[in-house]
Amino acid sequence: MLLVTALVMSGCAGNTAAESAPADSKAVGAAEVSPEEETSPEAQAGAESQPETGAAFGGETVITGGRDAEGTNGVIAAGREDAARIGMDIMKAGGNAIDAACAIGFALGVCEQQSSGIGGGGFMTVRFGETGEVVFIDFRDRAGKAASLDQWTILEDGTVKDQENKIGAKAVAVPGEVKGMLYALDHYGTMSRQQVMEPAIDMARNGFTVSEITSRDIKDAYPQISAYPSTADIYLDPDWQMPYEPGDTITNPDLADTLELIAEEGEEAFYRGEIAEKIVDTVQKYGGNLTLSDFAEYDINVTEPVHGTYRGYDIYSSALPSSGGAIILEMLNILENYDVASMDPESAEYFHLLSETMKLGFADRAEFMGDPEFNEVPVAGLIDKEYGKTQAERIDPAKAGSYEAGEPMPQESDSTTHFSIIDSQGNMVAVTKTVDATFASGLVAEGTGILLNDTLYDFSLDKESPNVIAGGKRPLSSMSPTLVLKDGEPFLALGAPGSTRIITGVTQVISKVIDHGMDIQEAIDAVRMHDDYGTLILEDRVEDSVKEELRSMGHELETGEVWFTFPCVQACMRTEDGTLRGAADPRRDGKALGW
Repeated sequence: MLLVTALVMSGCAGNTAAESAPADSKAVGAAEVSPEEETSPEAQAGAESQPETGAAFGGETVITGGRDAEGTNGVIAAGREDAARIGMDIMKAGGNAIDAACAIGFALGVCEQQSSGIGGGGFMTVRFGETGEVVFIDFRDRAGKAASLDQWTILEDGTVKDQENKIGAKAVAVPGEVKGMLYALDHYGTMSRQQVMEPAIDMARNGFTVSEITSRDIKDAYPQISAYPSTADIYLDPDWQMPYEPGDTITNPDLADTLELIAEEGEEAFYRGEIAEKIVDTVQKYGGNLTLSDFAEYDINVTEPVHGTYRGYDIYSSALPSSGGAIILEMLNILENYDVASMDPESAEYFHLLSETMKLGFADRAEFMGDPEFNEVPVAGLIDKEYGKTQAERIDPAKAGSYEAGEPMPQESDSTTHFSIIDSQGNMVAVTKTVDATFASGLVAEGTGILLNDTLYDFSLDKESPNVIAGGKRPLSSMSPTLVLKDGEPFLALGAPGSTRIITGVTQVISKVIDHGMDIQEAIDAVRMHDDYGTLILEDRVEDSVKEELRSMGHELETGEVWFTFPCVQACMRTEDGTLRGAADPRRDGKALGW
């Protein structure tokens, strides 16, 4: 049996509520949020609990109860319940955590293609229960060989004309998801491609139900969707050429055929066969510069994750080109110099410490981070305990500061998905993947049903930046699929979508569980904040006196959202008695399932 932690978080950028609550859910318009988690005898036996409470804001509803689930064989926390159920069915049929993760990944690429799919890429952190080994699979998209700043017109104000680095063919990189998922399946899974991919093929062919968030995402992206007939054919009602409404059904027969071909022929069909040809033809038709050789030469990286400790717990997270793992560890190293457990987690003292810690981390991120194949990045120095202590000494406990990068010794978009799985044998999988912005480039490759990424938008336009675009380069990312071990055994798997807020969201949840002893669902539901470059953004669920104290300390404070739209943390945990718990973020349509 396996211990699988699956966290699925998708497309939280610009989203303000739960997508479509699981069955029998209730919601109330109270601003006060209850972390109530009723566990029935059925739930204790592995059935998932149902949402009970909620809080209204932004004209929509956040469902705060019933997101969690428990099991003895495995748990999954995912951004869509239908995808999570596919993963659970795979496990019940004898598949392991990796089999389930691949099935969930391909399914999300159908029902949440606006956030992730085979037109994009991502990262996977895996622990094997039998050996305890942890590996990191980097299947981040890569720029084509001809990529450069010259492919865009950069205006005097520093922006790109017509947003060509974000919308359309000139924003598209070579996707990595197919190669990454199939590598994991071939090397670590137990099932065939056909077994793992069949549920996604069926979903694409027979259709999936449009949720509130999916409908809103389509409406928000209507200009780029309607600009491309191949995209409009999928995401606009054929009779009215208008966005689908909640409850409607979307089918994608071209994507079903594409997935079927991949299931039959493997990665060759995508990177050297007719799928690659169709993608390249479409990209070049609309002015992009990807070539067949770019696809044929694409490869993934399999390496060790970034590793550190926090108060005796082992933390494994994403390696470069993601900045997330190193900056999470740097922030935790700073916090380790403080008695965080003694602080009220809704106090000005606590929020001030987090704010200063985040600003220090993001100053280093901006200065040092980039693709290590093109830059020297001092990762070992950034995650060094002594450097964390030095950084902590820069913090004034009574006054907000502004920071330049430190001196470590040498040693993404908003719309993304994360899922993690833990099973009873100690296997853990955490996956974060994306097509970048919501609806990405807006361009579906003709005849494939594949929505293509806009990953080139993640490159800097600054020629001196370590993250400037170059041929074959991977852009910097914040995706942070993270595993936490206690005494060498599985403890926590988590991650999130949400651009740079991924880093701060994951850090806060880890700290709240370890420092404050919170249950994983309680930690996810707790008041969250973010500060990257000087504005402390705080969920508006704290006392006015706390806000005033923060302002008196010099913080530029931004409130208004009762709940952030992102990051949406999905997590799985193994408790001291061996129970497997899954917890999902009420900030989106997350739901955990247990078995």
